[in-house]
Amino acid sequence: MALERVLEPEVMDTVEEAQDYDSMDHSLVNEIFVQDLLATGPIEGEVLDVGTGTAQIPIELCKHTEDCRISAVDLSINMLELARYNIEVNSVIQRVYLQHMDAKELPYDSEIFDVVMSNSIIHHIPNPMDCLEEAVRVCSSGGLIFFRDLMRPENDDQVRRLVYLHAGGENEHQQQMFEDSLRAALSLEEIQALVAELGCDPMTVEATSDRHWTWAVRMVENDE
Repeated sequence: MALERVLEPEVMDTVEEAQDYDSMDHSLVNEIFVQDLLATGPIEGEVLDVGTGTAQIPIELCKHTEDCRISAVDLSINMLELARYNIEVNSVIQRVYLQHMDAKELPYDSEIFDVVMSNSIIHHIPNPMDCLEEAVRVCSSGGLIFFRDLMRPENDDQVRRLVYLHAGGENEHQQQMFEDSLRAALSLEEIQALVAELGCDPMTVEATSDRHWTWAVRMVENDE
């Protein structure tokens, strides 16, 4: 029997969670995310990073392009406090703008971002469509949506294998965080179905690793 989705807290807002998340080795995952993002074409203009956490991906993106400004938003105060430290240490405080806000109710006008990106927010959202609809709304005509998240394994054995492979060197709490995230994630079929509801081709969502799906799509340009 396939694993059912088990929700985890929407906001990682304790000091311990924020510190343990930030101290985990995400460097390879973040580098691959940015390289795959850049492979879609030039990343320019206004970029929105939804659920930025401690701003590791905006920092990585700034290393590879000088042609964008990044609004990095998160609902966790403790995550944003660490993000503030990280962007200062990496000297990108003039390019990455941190804001405390809910991804399900973005206070932006429609169609104002050239790129809307996110890494690993969807599994935190009880009703992911709330976040996906907002991402589509604020993405400009012809703009890029690039979302990546964990993909729920089919059974407990796969969960244990993935935790061992990808978090085996982390502490007990970090390993449990990763396991909880895997169990809270959507399956590939679930996220494809949501994307189809948005009017996008479900095949724009693909499995891109043993534990990730990626949704990469250009919004249809308005005929004006």
